[in-house]
Order: sequence, then structure tokens, then C-alpha cells
Amino acid sequence: MQRDERFDRAESVIRIGFWVNAVLMVFKLSAGYWGRSDAVFADGIEGACDFIALFATMVALKLSRKPFDEKHPYGHGRAESLAALLVSLVIVVTGVWIMVDSVYAVIGHDFKSPSLIAVFAAFVTIIIKEWLYRFSHKTGSSLESPALLAVAKDHRKDAVTSISTLIGVGGAYFGYGIMDPLAAGLTSLFILHVGLQTFRESAHDLMDGSAPPDFVGEVTRLAESVSRVEHVHGIRARRSGQYMIIDLKLDMDPAMTVKESHGVATQVKKLIFKGFPNVGDVMIHINPHDEEHEDLNRL
Repeated sequence: MQRDERFDRAESVIRIGFWVNAVLMVFKLSAGYWGRSDAVFADGIEGACDFIALFATMVALKLSRKPFDEKHPYGHGRAESLAALLVSLVIVVTGVWIMVDSVYAVIGHDFKSPSLIAVFAAFVTIIIKEWLYRFSHKTGSSLESPALLAVAKDHRKDAVTSISTLIGVGGAYFGYGIMDPLAAGLTSLFILHVGLQTFRESAHDLMDGSAPPDFVGEVTRLAESVSRVEHVHGIRARRSGQYMIIDLKLDMDPAMTVKESHGVATQVKKLIFKGFPNVGDVMIHINPHDEEHEDLNRL
């Protein structure tokens, strides 16, 4: 898959979620207000926060698709991780807000009797948000896009939130008003878990966290399968948006000419590119295999 095609797919998924979320937001705010349901209205306010997060993600994808330049020699992929970090903060704030609101409602016995339109709004939101989650997660997984996967988790969070809203609004509709804030409070715990997990993953990428062991192992296997590569002396990999950047040290025959070793290194790089469409660059250092050598590093 070419670079432009990857980003076009990611942007199209974000754009669909953006406009669907906008319609849902207006619908839930209206249903909550006219249907006398604080839970559904709060769900609409939450949708407004998601609207902002999705817009920030769209901007981040625009930035991250720009190729490397003199000021950003490793590209602009980190913009996606920054967007994922922002989405995670929106999720966490939403979870805290719902929890606090539900506690106040229980303590103050602030229970209402919503109308059927509020129940319908919660039900419709579950269906649409779960579809958006699966749609976004499938594309995000295939592209390994941090921003798109964070947005997918946000959609799943909304679907789960709406399940609690449906239970609470449904119970209140049939006369059990306390079910609304209780269900919202339980769901806020799940929301906080999703938000903290997303924050941890995006922070890991921003701090040059290590790549998954299976990815490192497979890259090592591919490199060592190339003729005249004696051994992979060292390998490091880090994420930059949708792409992985690899630092690779290869042990080779010291009698090889510079041209010969360069040719072998080029074969290794091409093989890794072929095996991993999400690898953006491979930087290779060559060591003589028949002698001990110190790795110079100040990190």
C-alpha cells in the first residue's frame, strides 16, 4: 500500500466518524432536552467533546502525512500519537465527569421521568457507535494507526456509555429513577480504564518505547536470512505514527569491500520493506563479525 493510500484510508474513516458523530450529538442533545433526560443530554455533551477530539485527529492526520523535511528528518508521524494522547485525555475527563455527575444525582435524589424519545436516542447511539468502532478498528489495525485506533476506542467507549444510559433511562422510564445515575457511575469506571490504556499506549510511542518482541524477532530473522549476513548484532525499533523506524546492526565478513557490504545492506532493507508495509525506514550499521567491538552509546 502506497503512502498516500494509507493516509487517504485513515482520513476517510475519521471523516465518516466526524460527521456521524455531529448528527448524533445534535440528536442526543435534542432528545435529552425535550425528553427530560439528564443522562441523554449529558451523552450529547460528551458527543461534543468527541467532536473536538475527532477534529483534532483529522488535523493530526493532515500533519502526519507530510513527508520528512529538513526540520523533521524522521517525518511528522508523531502528530498521530499526539492526537491519540488528546483523545485519551478527552476520554478520561469524560469518565470523571460522568462519575461525579452520577454521585451528585444519587446523593441529591435528583431523579426524573424521561419520555420514550430519550430511550430511543440511547438505543440508536449504541447501534451506530458500535458500528463506528468496528469500522474504525478494522482500518486502524490494518494501517497500525495510533490515532485511528484511539478514535476506535473512543467510539467503543461511547457505545458502552450509551448501554448504561439505555439501562438507566429505561429503568427511569418505568419508574426506577435511581437506575439512571447508578448505571452511569458503573460505566464511568470502564471509560476511565479505556482512557488510561489509550494514554499509556500513546505516551509509550511518544517516548520511543520499544517495539513488540514478535516484530523485533521477525525483522531479525529476515535480516539473518540474507546471504553474507553473519548475525544481527543489535536491533532497535520505534513507532512514528503509522510507521516503524528501525536501527539495525549487522555483523559481516571484514574482508568485504564497502560496495559489497552496502549491497548486502540494501538487500536486507528491501526484504524488510517487502515483509512489513508499515516500516518507514531502516538504518543499518555494519560491524566486522570476527572481533569484539564496543557499542558507543551515551543514552
